[in-house]
Amino acid sequence: MSPWIEDFSTCSLEELRRRQAENQEWSKELRGKTNSLVNSRLARSISLVDYRNNRKLVDEEAAECQRRATVLEAQVARLTCGIVSGRR
Repeated sequence: MSPWIEDFSTCSLEELRRRQAENQEWSKELRGKTNSLVNSRLARSISLVDYRNNRKLVDEEAAECQRRATVLEAQVARLTCGIVSGRR
């Protein structure tokens, strides 16, 4: 995944779309991690403490992934509106 930036003012619509695709892939990976953790815990392959610690980390990553998705969506909307209204 590309390094995350907070300033998208110089990004093209194509770049924003690429970053959205990367973020969606990351979200998919995080869902896989969550499923794996749950399955490991159900199979008693990991302790409850390990499960809670790892789940907390995955949940924090998922929150960041969602935050990024929201930022990217807003930037795409901003840029698209600028193109449609002729401001860009």
